[in-house]
Amino acid sequence: MWANESVFYQIYPLGMTGAPFENDGVLEHRILQVLDWIPHLKKLGINAVYFSPLFESDTHGYNTRDYQKIDTRLGDNDDFKKVCDALHKEGIKVVLDGVFNHVGRGFFGFLDVVKNRENSKYKDWFHISFDGNSNYNDGLWYEGWEGNYDLVKLNLSNPEVRAYLLESVKFWIDEFGIDGLRLDVAYMVDRNFLKELRWNCDQWKEEFFLVGEILGGDYKQIMNDEMCHSATNYECFKGIHSALNSLNLFEIIHSLKRQFGPEEWCLYRGYHLFSFVDNHDVSRIASNLTNPAHLPLAYGIMFAMPGIPIIYYGSEWGTKGHKNDGDQALRVAVEKPQWNELTDQIAAMAKAFKESKALQYGDFSDLVLENQHCIFVRRYEDERILCAINASADEHCFHADFGAGRAKDLIFGEEIDFGGGLTMPGNSVMLLQPF
Repeated sequence: MWANESVFYQIYPLGMTGAPFENDGVLEHRILQVLDWIPHLKKLGINAVYFSPLFESDTHGYNTRDYQKIDTRLGDNDDFKKVCDALHKEGIKVVLDGVFNHVGRGFFGFLDVVKNRENSKYKDWFHISFDGNSNYNDGLWYEGWEGNYDLVKLNLSNPEVRAYLLESVKFWIDEFGIDGLRLDVAYMVDRNFLKELRWNCDQWKEEFFLVGEILGGDYKQIMNDEMCHSATNYECFKGIHSALNSLNLFEIIHSLKRQFGPEEWCLYRGYHLFSFVDNHDVSRIASNLTNPAHLPLAYGIMFAMPGIPIIYYGSEWGTKGHKNDGDQALRVAVEKPQWNELTDQIAAMAKAFKESKALQYGDFSDLVLENQHCIFVRRYEDERILCAINASADEHCFHADFGAGRAKDLIFGEEIDFGGGLTMPGNSVMLLQPF
């Protein structure tokens, strides 16, 4: 599938374009700003963009009002069609956020229920009791998402709800030509609906990609031949920055061996999980790392580990943002993209990933593992890529059976001679292609 060979880029459009948090109902064509980012995306090596929610919503996008209308704060459907057409023209796929577990209080069906109560034709679209009350004093109780009552949980066992959501997905495919969906809180979404969604999408568009958000547990609950193709790898998201901050690379290598190692009991060998160091819900990697010099190392692990790498807008040049300061701190407005030494290295890593079957499909094993130093290997047929990490501040010389006398460093383009070992400066990463 195309997604397994792609480098993704996540845009949170309401944040990146500087839209107001509350939906003010004022039409502004902010989504067209994305057109100015296309040269940056191409230079970075991106071939798929995942847009966080951009349909009409109350505030942050996940409290949807209308699944078939671009948020007024971003523009209109014609604007987004221009963006999708421009991205597709440059060979960049488009993936949208599918928020199917819940809607906003401004969703047309919920507004009808509040107004017409038992007489509303939408009363069975939600989990409602007319004998109770809400903290908004609606005169009725309803189930929210994990106690958040600005998010009204949909009744996905209702055929009318499923039909409306599937109709909306078909509309997105027909209207915008989208290539996939990231499914919000997929771990909570009705499994039968996930199966129905997968089956229909397979009929509507060849290689339509589904990736599900899941925070823990067995990812194969939602990632299998009947549901999602992929899932968010939160275990390794945490493992990357935690291992670097504690100078204990055993942590991330343990997770990678547990998920993708050679043993028969490994959990996800053959699957392609979403690999990320940050996103719109967690602290930026530049804020999570205690040592700024470890930024390239974090990205090196992300690109070299099994999975589909995804970059969160702005983090490729080191933008900071901490979850403790609220979600808005993670979703900042950016007038135009920037470029620096970190961006150079990430672009080189993206190029290496796209050109290497070993990085896209190879197996995983570790060659050297110490607290502050490691080398792991990706192998596919006769191709090998070595990811070497020196997380210490001091120069380090690795001694191992490299299986070759020389290698090319795919990040800096230098030729490396293994005679006498592999010497690396402090706080450095190499992606090595032996020859």
